Amino acid sequence: MAGRHTGINLTPDDKDDIMLKTAPQRILYVEDDDDIREIAQLALETVGGFTVLLCASGEQALEQVADFDPDMILLDVMMPGMDGPSTLTALRQNPAQATTPVAFMTAKIQPQEIAAYKAMGALDVIAKPFDPIQLPVQIKAIWQQAQSA
Repeated sequence: MAGRHTGINLTPDDKDDIMLKTAPQRILYVEDDDDIREIAQLALETVGGFTVLLCASGEQALEQVADFDPDMILLDVMMPGMDGPSTLTALRQNPAQATTPVAFMTAKIQPQEIAAYKAMGALDVIAKPFDPIQLPVQIKAIWQQAQSA
């Protein structure tokens, strides 16, 4: 069976479509802390191979989300001004982001808090502080969860 031709020829675009189903390519990360944003960017781009748009606030995310068109959104929960839950609510009002997978990143990870975040529409919660090497693995696992839902 080795080397058997299946008769399926994939174009580069087809291969890109298949890759999008196994992992997100474009991630919008909303975090007000400069140091955390920088560490996450390094982890997501260098280790994970993702294309990342960083936003320092919910307001900035709302301004830039349409042009970036993310496959997945990561939101800090506690931010000045528009917090993560408020940002998620506003993002969901835009049809283009109504079903974009979202995960919160927070130190508030008590079971009742996680349940509340999921009730808001988040797929999962990534605990802070996070392991930069494991962050891309966590993102891919959440993405797989979204694809199988």
